[in-house]
Amino acid sequence: MTAQLDAPHDLVGIGIGPFNLSLAALAHGLPQQGAAELATAFYDQRRDFRWHPGLLIDGSTLQVPFLADLVTLADPSSPWSFLNYLKHKERLFPFYFAESFHIQRAEYDAYCRWVAGRLPGLHFGHQVDAVRWNPERDLFEVDFTQVDADGEAEALGRTYTRNLALGIGTAPYVPEPLRPLAEAPTVPVIHSSEYLDNRRRILGADHVTVIGSGQSGAEVFLDLLRSRPAGRERLTWLARTPSFAPMEYSKLGLEHFTPDYTRYFHSLPEPVRDRLVPAQWQLHKGIDAATIAAIHEELYRRTLDGGWPDAVLTPGVSVRTAGRVATTKVELHLEHVDQGARSRLTTDAVVLATGYRERPLAPLLAGLDPYLRKDSSGRPRIDDRYRMITDPAVNGSVFVQNGERHTHGVGAPDLGLAAWRSAAILNTLTGKEPYPQPTRTAFTTFGLEQREHTRPQPAGELLPLVEHP
Repeated sequence: MTAQLDAPHDLVGIGIGPFNLSLAALAHGLPQQGAAELATAFYDQRRDFRWHPGLLIDGSTLQVPFLADLVTLADPSSPWSFLNYLKHKERLFPFYFAESFHIQRAEYDAYCRWVAGRLPGLHFGHQVDAVRWNPERDLFEVDFTQVDADGEAEALGRTYTRNLALGIGTAPYVPEPLRPLAEAPTVPVIHSSEYLDNRRRILGADHVTVIGSGQSGAEVFLDLLRSRPAGRERLTWLARTPSFAPMEYSKLGLEHFTPDYTRYFHSLPEPVRDRLVPAQWQLHKGIDAATIAAIHEELYRRTLDGGWPDAVLTPGVSVRTAGRVATTKVELHLEHVDQGARSRLTTDAVVLATGYRERPLAPLLAGLDPYLRKDSSGRPRIDDRYRMITDPAVNGSVFVQNGERHTHGVGAPDLGLAAWRSAAILNTLTGKEPYPQPTRTAFTTFGLEQREHTRPQPAGELLPLVEHP
């Protein structure tokens, strides 16, 4: 049976993670074309909202302050703020006395689920199959499948919209040498995104190896370390990076996650942007300093009786190949980058804290491909308002959430810019300014031309000589 909705939406969102949930919250009740409210619908194939459930380890916190909720940095008065969630849960005073600027991940997940359970227009259990431009209707055509709890198709549907917002998120990344093992049911090689679901099994392994030097790897290693007896930890932590490095969290360093830096980055030539993104890994892939301190403190505590913990922490190591040994063990073939040395490690379980990759947009947007403009690497070109650049024949906009790192920089996946980006999208979509945005957000001036244009010139100050083509 196919359900068809003839009344077009103003905006259809594909995916309901934090970013599109932010967009839905800020769009709720927003007027469009007179007194009519903005007509929106958001679809996600999952049955309900879930945010990294495998990594909601007890005590793990967000790496951004609670003000980086779904709405506050765009609209502090919104009913969908984290503080309003606490008020509804009658927990505002306990939170006030807790003095917790960085909340636990589990609490952020609970807050998002609270918002998702109350916002209208969210359709979970709906898998979007295809998107097309319909020139006769002058609208986007969205085909979806309604699925049951087991993922089986229940009904087909189609809806029309003037604009789209893509928020399909990222997928766990498993390095090529380890993919066959990760897919084998008899060998405990799991991605950190599934850690809590497999925690008991991992804890039961005689020797455990954690691979990856980011926050997830550190949190998994710390949880395992705390859960195993002193002197019999049997843990190895490996990383490709030269060190278990702290995340850049200085006040001025954090200004790379401001709208000012985002605008600056977008204005740079494509080759410069491509060079900058990998070089800035420590801005978002390092380890929180408090987590590093907790790991060292736990390791040190285990030396008080005169012995050293049975834990090996080795950076600068890559996994060349991997295979099974006697069906229940894993053999990792390692190479140390600086030494040029090679070795083998036999382990009983592996946790891959190897990060995430943006889900490819091409399969979903195959029907729009003839209309999309791409850069020299075949990636969608995205303007400064988060819109894919399309053929002039397409009158609507395709907005992108967390799929624009190549054009907007390291802030694309950061929760702290979620509300600001959502507000920018809604300001563009409505042609008005329901969410006025600040003209300046950083003390740092990131470029000479930007400095000339935005900073007032004090009397008598000499400006640097800048040659323009």
